[in-house]
Amino acid sequence: MQTDRRDGFRIVTQTARPLRADSGSSDPRLHGFRRSRLVAAWAATLLLLGVAIRAASPRVLARFFRVPHVPSGDTPAQVGLLAEDVTIDGPRGRRLRAWFVPIPASGPQPAAVVLHGWTGSASLMLPVARPLLAAGLHVLLLDARCHGRSDDDSFSSMPDFATDAEHALAWLRADPRVDADRVALVGHSVGAGACLMVAARDPRVAAVVSLSSMADPADYMGRAMRRRGVPGIAVRFVLHEIQRAVGQRFTEFAPLATIARLRVPVLLIHGAEDPVVPLADAEALQSAAPPGTDLLVIPGAGHSAIGDFLTVAPAVTVFLHRALHSASEMLADTSASRTPPAASPLSPTEPALGRHV
Repeated sequence: MQTDRRDGFRIVTQTARPLRADSGSSDPRLHGFRRSRLVAAWAATLLLLGVAIRAASPRVLARFFRVPHVPSGDTPAQVGLLAEDVTIDGPRGRRLRAWFVPIPASGPQPAAVVLHGWTGSASLMLPVARPLLAAGLHVLLLDARCHGRSDDDSFSSMPDFATDAEHALAWLRADPRVDADRVALVGHSVGAGACLMVAARDPRVAAVVSLSSMADPADYMGRAMRRRGVPGIAVRFVLHEIQRAVGQRFTEFAPLATIARLRVPVLLIHGAEDPVVPLADAEALQSAAPPGTDLLVIPGAGHSAIGDFLTVAPAVTVFLHRALHSASEMLADTSASRTPPAASPLSPTEPALGRHV
């Protein structure tokens, strides 16, 4: 060491030591061997790291998609509705909770399963109950797993919502007050995508009303990650691992894919100012939907305020009456095809109260 004192501060310089002669250092074969060992070591490290990340990713994703179980809000009684508190057997022994609001009528009547969106609950969907009851339908308001009053679970996704809706649909069809072949599905956001998924694989569903559905979950999540500066390679890895955790490819359950497979009438409703799912998603869904599918755009409406969607309640009533009447005709004519006719567009004279696209 050499020390040099200048202007009140000390500079310490490390004296270079002579290099020790290495008799084999000039051998190019030895250098090549060392490089090969270094490359192999790095490859092994990256491989182990990749295996560790892949093994841990389902647990990480499960934590990411685990919904904080917030208490349910208003009850039907608090908004002046008489409802039955229902418990439905769900997947893997989980209990699903719901409210069944019947109409005062004798004999089997049409019904609707109502499903909330991500971090929502049956309580948040109570505003849609009255228009459906006024249209002559029993109403079942369902809490998906990890939401509202239903049991918790380790993971939640759009396919899980769909599975819960199928359990609720089976429960509803078994009730003697319900006409099992005239049951409609009404969903919001992720719940809307789940309803489309159920209807695509259950031809007995009479109709679907979709509120604020996204078109493609992979595209939606990819956009969200890129907005936060996540590199493209990381986005692709995360989306791949989400598919692995869910157990299905996005192309199998994306609403853009399931709506194209529908053989039942569907009505799309979307807020013009939706900051979560852009209106372009609804327009893409309409393009992929069966011929005659209507899209009602509500001026000034956002994503989560369910009350905003009540402005198109008369149009929903018209749509459901048509769809349920078609279902009745299809049952009456046993020699006809099980495929119902495409829904005719709502005419300008009917009360849409929104922008008709």
